[in-house]
Amino acid sequence: MKKKIKSNKHIGILTAGGDCPGLNAAIRGIGKTALGIYEMQVLGFMDGFRGLMENRMIRLDGETLSGILTLGGTILGTSRDKPNKMQVGGKVMDMTGVIVENYHKHHLDALVCIGGGGTQKNAYHLMKQGLNIVTLPKTIDNDVFGTDVTFGFDTALGIAVEAIDRLHSTASSHHRIIIVEIMGHNTGWLTLCSGVSGGADVILIPEIPYNIEIIAESILHRERAGKHFSIIAIAEGAISIESHKKIEIMKKRMDETSEDIQNYQQIKSELKEYKTKVFGNTMQLASELTKLTRVESRVTILGHLQRGGIPSAFDRMLATRLGTACAKYIHEEKYGIMVAARGDGTEPVLLEDIVGKRKAVPYDHPWIESARNVGTCLGDKV
Repeated sequence: MKKKIKSNKHIGILTAGGDCPGLNAAIRGIGKTALGIYEMQVLGFMDGFRGLMENRMIRLDGETLSGILTLGGTILGTSRDKPNKMQVGGKVMDMTGVIVENYHKHHLDALVCIGGGGTQKNAYHLMKQGLNIVTLPKTIDNDVFGTDVTFGFDTALGIAVEAIDRLHSTASSHHRIIIVEIMGHNTGWLTLCSGVSGGADVILIPEIPYNIEIIAESILHRERAGKHFSIIAIAEGAISIESHKKIEIMKKRMDETSEDIQNYQQIKSELKEYKTKVFGNTMQLASELTKLTRVESRVTILGHLQRGGIPSAFDRMLATRLGTACAKYIHEEKYGIMVAARGDGTEPVLLEDIVGKRKAVPYDHPWIESARNVGTCLGDKV
């Protein structure tokens, strides 16, 4: 057994943002290492930053951490509350000061925030208030900047691939176009990988705006070749070339009017409304493809199915690896960092270097090349 190192540190852990598989494995990895190796005291704050603000917590001891490795979700609960914009008594208030006060009230030496891009940003905000912060990257979207991979991605990938596999038989039996909508508002890692792995005929991701006529021609080409069905994997944030151009024009207008607060806010509001209109509009795509191809279309939206359930072995291992490294970095007093996955190991990455950035799918990424090489249509080329 590894020799214990008495550190006398007190740490807090919270999970924020959307739930995903592997959160409990990460909590367990941090907690068991902190308790068993470094003899730290560990508190878990309930429901993200709100629990820290409301002073709701549980002590994470050996009994609490036992048996949670395989559980989906998070035993600590989660929320999308932001420290500086939190609903309190029907009003949006900045509760940063209360959170800082509670941090010191519990004599914490460090706070671990587990979450995606938004959580990294909120954690950085608290770091600038003088708190010792360490974060872990989780999200099924795999879009956190600065890490090779996020836990939650592999489990969601397996669920999406299984769905595509199952839909193949229905599509071929009924000679239909089956469109599978997969999570991913801003990035297409999950859709791209599951589409290639599941043998989708068309893959549409946010990074590559599509031309619906090119998609229709691809489906008709399959029809002429005697293949009377098609599977389309689409990210919820995938949009047409026309919509992409309009969004870019609106963004440019925002930049040009950045000093005119009233006009800037007006354009920002219009952009948000337009994005709501065009994002996740899979049903309209299905209708238009039916008209263009005369092939019946059906839509399956996987939604929150991708975020739930038992984490895969890979995600359990990844979350445990990041969690145990997190406790080690806290012992070494390395703060203001995200524990990034790097190869088979980990690397502490400065929060200031990753906040506000997103890991998007590059146009020349090997997965893109592989998809094209096997004849998959990405909506931009015949």
